[in-house]
Amino acid sequence: MRRLYTHFGDRLFAFLLLLLASGVVALAFLMAYELYQGGSLALRQFGFLGFALGREWDPVVQKAFGAWPYILGTLMVSLSALFLSFFPALAAAIFAAEYAPKWLAQIINFLLDLMAAVPSVVYGLWGIFVLAPWLRDTVQLPLYLWAAERLPGLLPFLGVPTGYGLMTAVLILASMIVPYTAALARDAIALVPKEHREAAYALGATRWEVMRLAILPLARGGIIAGAFLALGRAVGETMAVVMVIGNSHKLPYTLFGGAATMPSVIANEFTEAVEDLHLSALIAVGFLLFLVSMLVNFTAAYILRRQERLVKGVL
Repeated sequence: MRRLYTHFGDRLFAFLLLLLASGVVALAFLMAYELYQGGSLALRQFGFLGFALGREWDPVVQKAFGAWPYILGTLMVSLSALFLSFFPALAAAIFAAEYAPKWLAQIINFLLDLMAAVPSVVYGLWGIFVLAPWLRDTVQLPLYLWAAERLPGLLPFLGVPTGYGLMTAVLILASMIVPYTAALARDAIALVPKEHREAAYALGATRWEVMRLAILPLARGGIIAGAFLALGRAVGETMAVVMVIGNSHKLPYTLFGGAATMPSVIANEFTEAVEDLHLSALIAVGFLLFLVSMLVNFTAAYILRRQERLVKGVL
């Protein structure tokens, strides 16, 4: 009787897990369906490619809606932030996992976790009151004056040095995603079996060679997957970016000038959208954002799965 009860309990527990997991998948499909339905008016009127690649966003006069400036702004800001944050985050992870004393590693890990827990609006306020004025006075204005004197042809690509724009948004976003990349890279390095380190040391490898030849190859998948997950975090970031990016409807072609991302245009205009087409266009932008986020997360999961197979093959 006890065995029967245990067997029934196991099957019931497995069924509940399957039900909950299926609910999460169904919720994702339901979100995609609702976003598509909400944006179907704009997608039918302009066409999916016409809406995604359109460059005009004028809800007042022309009633034209094209999401390409926001898609391009999202990709530029997110990828640039990932590029700036990846190597500092990886260095922090390697130092905390392999080189730092235990007490110092605990402090570094605590600070990284604390940075991840800071609300995005706090980063935005810091960007408004600290980073943007500092960039304007210390970096942008001197560079603009130097270019005006020696390379006037560079001015159209720099833009007006106001302190708010693409550069500020990239720096804010890079500082926000450092903890995510560092934490996942640290965990991936810590999961490398101790035997690989000992075998490399036994063969006469230096500490750097152990890291390069024995640890990083096995942790590579987790590090890259962590970078992709941080990229997904950057793609969906809203408040901090809205507060410092300048919120321009034009294509982001200047370094100092304003830009906009898909989350920022939704946050700025959703409460003001009174016409059905305008509201549908914003929901369609959300649908595109959902597709981009899903693509990033699926890519990270694929890389992580491949790396797990590689590690199992090595072990």
